[in-house]
Parts: sequence; C-alpha cells; structure tokens
Amino acid sequence: MKKYTVLFLLTMGLFFTSCVPTKDLIYLQNKNKSAENNINPVVLKPYRLQTNDVLNITIKAIDPKLVAIFNPTTTENSNPMQGLSEQGLYFNGFTVNDHGNIRIPVIGEINVLGYTLDETRIKIEKELLENYFNKEANVFVSVKLSGLRFTVNGEINSPGTKMLFQEKVNVLEAIANAGDITVIGDRKKVTIIRQFPHGTEMHDIDLTDVNVMQSPYYYLQPNDYIYIKPLPQKSWGTGKTGIESLGTIITLLSLASTTYLLLTR
Repeated sequence: MKKYTVLFLLTMGLFFTSCVPTKDLIYLQNKNKSAENNINPVVLKPYRLQTNDVLNITIKAIDPKLVAIFNPTTTENSNPMQGLSEQGLYFNGFTVNDHGNIRIPVIGEINVLGYTLDETRIKIEKELLENYFNKEANVFVSVKLSGLRFTVNGEINSPGTKMLFQEKVNVLEAIANAGDITVIGDRKKVTIIRQFPHGTEMHDIDLTDVNVMQSPYYYLQPNDYIYIKPLPQKSWGTGKTGIESLGTIITLLSLASTTYLLLTR
C-alpha cells in the first residue's frame, strides 16, 4: 500500500512541477501586494546617435527649388511614401559612418556621433543659415531615425529583425510585434543586449513584474537584441499544460507497468 502512496505522490509532484504555472505567463503583475500600485513616470534620456544609425533628413524652404539640391532623392513627381519602406530608407537615408559622420549633398560631412536628434537638426540648420541661406528663406529641417530597428530571438513565435516607425517602442510592444513569447518562454528573465559607445551590455528584465516599467531597458533603443530564454519544461519534455503533462505521465506509467509485467513473467 505504501508503494502505491509513494507512486501517487511522485506522480502528482511530477504533474504539478512539469506544467507551466499561470503566474509565469501573466505580464506586469503587482507582486508587492502590500504596496500601492503606483508607477512613477520614467524619465527617458534623449537617444544619442551611434555608428550605423540611419537618419531621415528633410530640408524644406518657401521655394522648394532652393533646397532641391539638398534632397537629391526627392522630385516633383516622386511619391513620398516610397521612401518609407525599409529598403528605401536604407538606400536614401543618411548612415552614420565609423567616424561618426553623415554626408549631406553640397554641405558635405557633418559629425553627429553622440548628438541627439534635436542637436543634429540645430547643427544642420546653423550650417545652412551661415553658408547657404538667409532667415527670409524660412529653412525647415526635420531629422528622424529611419525607424526603430530591433531583433527578437529565442522562445518567440515570430523571431527575426523587425522595424517599427515610432519614436518610442517598449519591450512589450516589440514582443507583441513578434507574435508574443511562447508558453515555454521565460518571461522573468528576458535578456536585452544593447550597444553603447564603450561596448555591449546585457541586462535581464522581469516582464511579469509591473516594476519593469521603471527599468531603463523597458524602452528599446535602435539595434537592441531581445533574447527569450526557454523554461526548464522545454528540456524536461513533459508538456506545457496540465493535459500534456498528464498524458506524458500516463505514457510513462504504462511503459513502467508493461516493463514490470514482462520482467515478472
């Protein structure tokens, strides 16, 4: 009788430890029940340009012909939406080279490494007003990143490199655009690999905790790499849900019973 009791307890223990708990699948949980669920606003530092960033720079004036030479890819009959594709932005955008410079027609090279987008815009406007135009020309300069590019890999339904045309993208939006994390993906240790001028840094964040919204890694930066680790259940091979785990246990018990009967005959 004790053998059956021990076997039953072992079976139940395997059943409950093999499937993925619901609390490991829910995002942004308030784990500190005693504290009020108040999220302080995250003060984001302006992004500073790095090498290989691609910029979309548009220069306008009262008379479009005056600035046409600064926008060689723009013609009167061109469709502005054609340049919004990833391929169009790659070929028509201004890439920050290894020296931190971008090359603008007529103006030449301008160093933008470590500059914010606003600082870059002001620098280009100053160059134009000092050397090419007067204030009456009403020169208008727009500087934007050519989409926010990131890569998602690991236990994700649609891995790969993605691009969103937004100024700010948080990690949950990025994961949603990649088809969400699989059931056996570890939401508690999502690794963000980020490039800095001094090198590469890796940081793990817990997406099941609401306090992740205060992390400096909650909002992505261009060329971030997101890696979703697998849960131990994947290597165990016991199943992702209770039904799958129960089926695995029944199969193991049937195999053990069959083996026992063959050996005792």
